[in-house]
This record gives sequence, structure tokens and C-alpha cells, in this order.
Amino acid sequence: MAFVKALVLLRNKNMISPIDLHMLFFQLLHCQDKNLRQFLKENIVTDIKNINSKGKNMKLNKELQNFMYEMLTSKHAVAAKTSLDVMVELYNKHVWNDAKTVNILASACFSKVTKIMVAAIKFFIGKDNEEAEETDSDCESENENNVLKSTMMALKVSKKTKKKQRKLEKAKYIAQKNQKKKKAKASFDFSALHLIHDPQDLAEKLYKRLEKMNERFEVKLMTMNMISRLIGVHQLYLPNFYPLVQRFLFPHQREVTKVMVFAAQAAHNQVPPDDLEPVVRTLANNFVTERYSSEVMAMGLNAIRELCARNPYCMSDDLLQDLTQYKTYKNKGVMMAARSLLSLFRGKNPELLAKKDRGAPSELRMEKKVEQFGENSAVSYIPGAEILTFKTQGDDEGIGLGDTDSDDEWVDVSHSDNEMDTEEENNKAVNKSTDGNKEEEKVFSTKDALKEVMKLTAKERAARAADVVSSRFLSDADFAKIAAVQAAKEVEMFSNSRKNKKRKRAVENNAESGELVSLKSIEMIYKKRKHNKDARMETIMGGREGRDKFGAKRGRMNPNASTTNREKFKTKSFMMVKYKVAGKQKRSFREKQIRLRNSLLKQKKNY
Repeated sequence: MAFVKALVLLRNKNMISPIDLHMLFFQLLHCQDKNLRQFLKENIVTDIKNINSKGKNMKLNKELQNFMYEMLTSKHAVAAKTSLDVMVELYNKHVWNDAKTVNILASACFSKVTKIMVAAIKFFIGKDNEEAEETDSDCESENENNVLKSTMMALKVSKKTKKKQRKLEKAKYIAQKNQKKKKAKASFDFSALHLIHDPQDLAEKLYKRLEKMNERFEVKLMTMNMISRLIGVHQLYLPNFYPLVQRFLFPHQREVTKVMVFAAQAAHNQVPPDDLEPVVRTLANNFVTERYSSEVMAMGLNAIRELCARNPYCMSDDLLQDLTQYKTYKNKGVMMAARSLLSLFRGKNPELLAKKDRGAPSELRMEKKVEQFGENSAVSYIPGAEILTFKTQGDDEGIGLGDTDSDDEWVDVSHSDNEMDTEEENNKAVNKSTDGNKEEEKVFSTKDALKEVMKLTAKERAARAADVVSSRFLSDADFAKIAAVQAAKEVEMFSNSRKNKKRKRAVENNAESGELVSLKSIEMIYKKRKHNKDARMETIMGGREGRDKFGAKRGRMNPNASTTNREKFKTKSFMMVKYKVAGKQKRSFREKQIRLRNSLLKQKKNY
């Protein structure tokens, strides 16, 4: 350790080359001293970070990366694991975040040492230790609260000195700091998956290893997670992966919700429906049955919804109509899961639903065409851009790249000899444009402009949108108008569907699903949420707003009104009310016996 510290001091004074020093440090990782290995690792990371602080030294980085790749393949497990940790830490610190580093780390996924393989897979899928971190933070916060309370109590009881005051302030500062850390959300970077050179080959090799793997079940789950993310992010085709996932889809299976997430992540539009349909059938047969609890049924429906959101072609009309019948189920979790599946297919493919479940067709749904498997329809315009042909209030002329006077009329800029002929042609063009663009010259409000757009047919909207997109540049305000039109089309019923338009269907959430599936989307079971004291008090105080002050009212509304019997009772003399007050006092057991005896004797005399 003393020699290493001396070498680090020489390196800080730039008296030793980094290549020679790092090669020596990596050879020293074979030592059995844990503190020395930790010190070496920290200095390697710090030195490489300082070298690339002002500008990346590509030649040096290339040599160091080649050397670390050799260390990863070495037989010494500790040295290989340390070199892997160094590369991961340098990537997380945005020092070595290039494709070469990522592909070197990808090669570590096939290491024979389990620790190295698990560390490499964790780098690509992110740490899945949120629950453990929450429990640790809860325990730490409880200990800190206890320390803070004891410190405050000691300060109250004992003599207040400067030392104890500083101790109290330090305890408060630590408690506030940890509270901020607890509230901060953990952010994971999955961009490393996009930098892999050959994701198809990597996924196939991982799948072959998964089939022959004899490791713990948690390691198998991590490998399945990485394969599913590779398939979803890069839209790979690995048909043998779906039967493997299908074997684990049972309610009694350990960590079955994570397996559901992997099945949904591995689905995309390019997977043939024949490969995904057995997975959907397995989820429906094993989970969405009344022989299991309502929580199991809700999770099964949620998993089917997440899978179909990425590939709706794997669902058949018979199965979908059976699943949507749970929309009136007695349990709220199952009911909401079935309704979310129904809402999904109203936007994806309403023809698979029963006629009564399709809902009133909206303008946006009628514009969109239901695509079949493998079909990809492209348009030459931006849907919703037709509103820009109507001039609305607040539009500033002459602002923007395409907002010029040429949008409204023709301008003569010719300087040729045939000036009269061109002037006549321009006049004719002006007359035609003024006759055909009377609507554009009129200034509409935003609401009226939306109404005018809804009056147009689908072909007219497409033609106008294509003209606008091809003739001008669009600004942020224009895109805001386009988004407003698309939202209005989502709500507005199709004009030829029905006459009664009083009831308007709620906006369907048909947003495209992301690359990754969260576990909460599968475990999302609707129940009455438990409110803590702060939430309950907020609800109580919100209900008190705008009403009269509660409590006993002092004084009279009318001072001339007569007094009540209760008020008169307070002004009477004590001799008049002492018997009444004495009667309300509690009787002893002896007094009760005497009164009972007297009442029985009185009844006997009467009879």
C-alpha cells in the first residue's frame, strides 16, 4: 500500500505514464488484500477521469480498453470483476460511454464466473433493487428520527451548551438531506442497449445459454429480462423465446409478474401473430378464470393489455369478446382491467369487438385505417394541419419563416419585356385565389375554426393539410393548433354515425407504448387507496372551505328575542334546582337496593 501511494503521487506529478501504471495496478489486483484492491480501483477510475476531463484522449483510451478486455478474459476472477466494475463506473460517469465500451461489457455476459455475468447483465437492464433500497432507507430514516428526538430531548432537559446546539443542528441537517435523497427518483440509462453492434447474435447466444443454465432462478430471470429488452428495443425475431416464457406463466410460479413483463417487452409489431397468440391464450386460460382470486385475474388482463398494445394482431375476436365481458365484473380491479383492454382495442382494431362495445366512432378513428400485420401506411402530410388554412384570431402576419404576404395574394416580380402579358396573367391568378380562398381571408375564433375543420370530409382535410405542409414552415404555435385539432377529433363523434350528439365519449388513451414495460402496469389493481394523516387532513380542510365557521355560536342572532329554558335555568337560585341536580348524580349500590325494596313494597300494598 505504501509503494502504491508513492506511485500515485508520482503519477499526479505526471512523472509516470498512465499505461505503465495501470498495467501494474491491474496486475496487483491479484493480491489478496481487499483494501488494496479498492484503493487501486478508485485510483484507476480517478486517473482515467482526470485524463479525459479537458478532452478525450482517444489513443490512450483505446489502449486502456484493449488492456481491460484482456483482463476480462483472464482466469483470475477478482481481477476480471474489478476491471468490469471500472468500465461500468467509467460509463456511468460519462467518461467511456462509447460503443466499444458497451460491446466489451456485452462480451462479459458470457463469462463462466457467475458474479461477472450478473454484473454485466445488471449494467444493461439496470439495478432492480428498488424494494431493498426502500427498506434500507426506511430503517435509516427511523434511526435518524430516533437520534434526532433523543438529541432534542437531551437539549431540552440538560443545560444548553454550544456543543449540544451544534449537535442538534447537525442532526437536523442530516435528516433533511436524507429526506431529499428519499424523494429523489432513481434514473436509469438504457442507452447502452442501443449501442450493441449485433443485437441478434447477442440475443441468440444468451438464449442458448439460458436453455442450459443451472444457476439460481434470479439469474435466469435477469437473463430473460435482457433478452426481452433486446428483442423489444431492436425489434428482433427470436421465435423460441416465447415458448420458454410460456412455461413460466402460472399463478403459482415465483415472480410470475416479472415473467409477464418479459413477455410484453418481447412483443413488437414485426413478430408474427402465430408466435404470440399461444402466449395470449396461456395468459387467458391460466389467469383470467374465476377459480383464482380477483387479483390474479386483474394481473392477467393487464398483462394481455400490455402485450396487445405492442402487437394487437395476436388477439382473436372470440377471445377478446370473452375477456371484455368482465367489464361488469363485481370486483373493481377486474372490471377496470377489462375496460382498459376494451379501450385499447377501440383505437387499435374496433372490428374485433362486439358491435355494442365499439362505441360511437370518432372523427380521428374514421380517418385512421386499421393496418394488417406487416402493413405500414405512410402519408405525405401532417394530420391536423388543415386548421392552418383558416386564419384565427391572434395570428400575426409576417412572423415566421413561411408567414408572408405570398400566402394571401400573388405579387408581381417580373422585369421582362412582356410585362403587360405577365401582368394580365397575374391579375387572373389574383382573381382566382380571392374567389377560392374567401374562407382563408375570414378571421375565425379557435372554436369556430375547429367547427369548420369538422365539416370537411377526410379527403378535403388530407388535401388541405398536404398543401399547407408543402408550402410553408411550421412554428411551435402551428404544432399546438395541430395537437388541439387531433384532440378534438378524438372526442368529436363521426358526423354520419348518429344524430344525437349530446353524450360525448371520453378521450381514449391510445398512446404508443414505450420500449420498456413497468412492473406497476401489470400489478395495477384498482382498490381504495389508504390515505395517511396528511392526506386526510387535506381532504377535511378542503371540505371546510366556503362554509361558516363551525363550533358553538356565542351571542344571539336577534338580541331582542326571548330567552330559552336552558338560559333561564342558569339564572335560577340554587335552592330551586338542587333537587334536580341531585337526581342526576350517580346512585350507590346501597341506594339502588333501598329504592328497589321500597318500590316492591309499594306494589305489594296496591295489590
